[in-house]
Amino acid sequence: MSATLAYEPYRFPAGMLALAVHGAFFALLYFGFTWQTRPAETMSVELWKSLPEEVVAPPPVPKVAEAVQPAQPEKLVKPDIALPDKKDKRKVEAKPVVTRPDKKNVEPTSAPQNPDEQNRAETDQRERIAAQQAAQVRDKAAQDAAAAIDAMVNEYKAKIITKVRRNIVKPPDVRDDARAEFRVTLLPGGTVLSAELKRSSGNPAYDNAVERAILKSQPLPLPADVAMFNRFRVLLLVFKPVE
Repeated sequence: MSATLAYEPYRFPAGMLALAVHGAFFALLYFGFTWQTRPAETMSVELWKSLPEEVVAPPPVPKVAEAVQPAQPEKLVKPDIALPDKKDKRKVEAKPVVTRPDKKNVEPTSAPQNPDEQNRAETDQRERIAAQQAAQVRDKAAQDAAAAIDAMVNEYKAKIITKVRRNIVKPPDVRDDARAEFRVTLLPGGTVLSAELKRSSGNPAYDNAVERAILKSQPLPLPADVAMFNRFRVLLLVFKPVE
């Protein structure tokens, strides 16, 4: 049995319509699923205590063109000699020109001094002179006192040496230029604490004789003023066979 294929013109548009409907359905499903899975957008809100003041920009300052100052005309110097009037036929005398001294060359005159300031200056000068004179007197007195003390020390040293020389037993064969130096330490009252030979005369016998004479001569003569003892606490005495 043979079948005959017949052409059906209405089937093609119907198929296209069904395909379009299915495509729209699948698109609706896809976009609906995508919209549901998208995370919700957050919105941040900033709170203000007060509305910010509106900043008003200052109006622009128009530039003013610098005014050009007109050049001033030079001042005319009037001559000191007056021009004669044409109508006046009398002789015109020239005015004398008075020259003023230059301020730089004029020496300033000293202003009169106040009497109080003058008296104060004179008093200060007298006080300075008096202070200088008093200082000179003190220096002179100090020099005189020092000279008196030195003279007293030399006097008592001479007395000590004289007393010691009286007790020296001179050994034989001593040269006349022999010189023995001793460092003598004293106690108050003239007691000899020590007698140390500082420089030998070259003759030990003479040196020993001088040392024995120093110890034998105590107490050595000292000034009565106790305050002067510091000048005699340690003495350097020189002894010679022939003075």
